[in-house]
Amino acid sequence: MQNDFDLSKMPNEFRLLVEIMKMKNDKSIGAFKELLTNTDWEFFLQLCIHHRVYPLLYSKLKNVDERFIPKYVIESLYQDYKKNTFQMLCLSGEMENLSRLFYENQIRLLFLKGPVIAFDIYGEISLRTSKDLDILVQKTDLNSVEELLFSYGYEREELPDKVEKPKHHITYFHPQKKIEIEIHWRLNPPPLKEPSFNELWDRKRVSTLTSYQVFFLGEEDLFLFLIAHGSRHGWFRLRWLADIDQIIRNKVISSKNSLSLNTYQHQHLGGKAHLLIEHALILASVLMKTPINKEMYSLSTGKRSKKLVHLAINSIIEKGHLEIHEAKFKKNYLLSIKSNLQRTFTIIHYNFSLMSSRQKFIYLEKRLKPSSEDIKTLKLPNSLYFLYYPLHPFLWFWRKTRSL
Repeated sequence: MQNDFDLSKMPNEFRLLVEIMKMKNDKSIGAFKELLTNTDWEFFLQLCIHHRVYPLLYSKLKNVDERFIPKYVIESLYQDYKKNTFQMLCLSGEMENLSRLFYENQIRLLFLKGPVIAFDIYGEISLRTSKDLDILVQKTDLNSVEELLFSYGYEREELPDKVEKPKHHITYFHPQKKIEIEIHWRLNPPPLKEPSFNELWDRKRVSTLTSYQVFFLGEEDLFLFLIAHGSRHGWFRLRWLADIDQIIRNKVISSKNSLSLNTYQHQHLGGKAHLLIEHALILASVLMKTPINKEMYSLSTGKRSKKLVHLAINSIIEKGHLEIHEAKFKKNYLLSIKSNLQRTFTIIHYNFSLMSSRQKFIYLEKRLKPSSEDIKTLKLPNSLYFLYYPLHPFLWFWRKTRSL
């Protein structure tokens, strides 16, 4: 399967990052010495930050000989690792507090991401990053949840009145604790089908991370949620792919439950989920050398999935360059615009190719509507709001080029 994809054109620093992620021990680094020559270490560190894998990389590189990796690179990774560990400890405490608060007020909740997922997948919270807590509740409990959060010191993120609100979550922020949480009433944005809250609750697990009970998704539910989330964002952070790789290596998803997973996803998520699983498995196999057994291999041999993997790899690389390497083009404004737009359309092409016909229609309809970014770019009085519709594509183009 891996021979079907040419990875030689990947940036040297990206290939090095992926190889380190796959290392079993620090002695393995000697196997790819050629990638360590002529390495732009600043770019490498920026890639580690962009892909949110610096804790994982530090755990593999902390004892590596300085002949291979410069000391300042390890030190930089260590500082980020420490900051992340502190962040995850803070989130763990808040996760436990919220779990107790909701239980005392008879509100059921499931944690979707955060420290509980890091502990479940990697065995310790320090090896995965998380900027906030994602919590799933029943839609009928939303008003009670908001009142409870307000009383606990959280404030709701306010969006402009004219801007379309998210269709599956609301964001809250605690100004004193500097903690952000997302309250979900769906796992994913519509129209993707998904299990009901009660079905997810029946399959829930209890984490052993905290002294007070914390509930989170069942094994198969979590696996499919992470795949859907990574696919929706074009897998532009390797952290999401690392999660899938680790779950399979831990034999959480393997031959014993691949049949039930296949049946489950068709019942609840429809044919699109089969495509999501296919290309996620191929992508993990190609980049992370994730072991796929015969049962799971049958899920990952579709031609369309392989095409999507090609697009996904380009999207992953281009997204990183888009966020990191823009400064290199500042001296040539026209080249800057061209590079920025090429990368943007590469990412859009991948995301669009992944959609069903209905989702493509919804996506195009949404893209034609004004956004909150349009309002930030150009302030117009309410009486002239209708002008945002014809101005929308021009404002989008302006935002893609003005920062350069």
